[in-house]
Amino acid sequence: MKRLGKFFATLICCLACLAAQAQTQVVAHRGYWKTEGSAQNSLTALRKAAEARVYGSEFDVLMTADGVAVVNHDDNIGPLDIVRTPFRDIKDHRLPNGETLPTLQAYLEEGKKLEGLQLILEIKPTRDKAHEDRTVDTIVKMVKDLGLETRTEYISFSLNVCEQLVRATGGASDIYYLNGDLTPREAKEKGFTGIDYEHTVFRKHPEWVREAHDCGLKVNTWTVNRKKDLKRMYELGVDFITTDHPEEAARLVREAR
Repeated sequence: MKRLGKFFATLICCLACLAAQAQTQVVAHRGYWKTEGSAQNSLTALRKAAEARVYGSEFDVLMTADGVAVVNHDDNIGPLDIVRTPFRDIKDHRLPNGETLPTLQAYLEEGKKLEGLQLILEIKPTRDKAHEDRTVDTIVKMVKDLGLETRTEYISFSLNVCEQLVRATGGASDIYYLNGDLTPREAKEKGFTGIDYEHTVFRKHPEWVREAHDCGLKVNTWTVNRKKDLKRMYELGVDFITTDHPEEAARLVREAR
């Protein structure tokens, strides 16, 4: 009887793992930018992600000194610190593909047209808590005004930003913490809906994937570009894989199923 019980426990565990793998989906990192005519965090990258038919497109957001949310990865544009600079001084900045720096308003309006694509909105951390808090409130209101609450998922390296997102959304939105220094249980206790850690974190703590699922959290991992790392994360049963190569990753996931 003991052997039979152990067999069924192992079987249930394997089935649970396979179910998680069957649901693994792909997120384009900073949009699908490694393709002709595209650039990181550009409107083209957003559209290309939708054309690739992946789950979602990740993009980075900061807010200028005068309260305009813009889509850009780095804190600076040339010598200008975005959060200390008025929008008028950076609005004409050109991306490598010739597009101008997109505002979040324009990005979300474009994303709204792309039905079926989740918008994975990363709020970049700053050293100023008050600025972070204002950024969260500005962004959450914009998302709500555009009717994109169910299609927008939030991520941040800032613990404060994630905590403020829980407050501002009433816990109704998907909120993932990026920094990799909280256990799944700790993230759950803070009201987050998932953990979104670099793949090396899960190589060190593979048990965190199951622990997260056991406490009702979803799991994303970034930025997974090598085939062997994609395969390893898939085998661990993560829910989402963020990558610079979304079409290749989606193909690998389909072949592994």
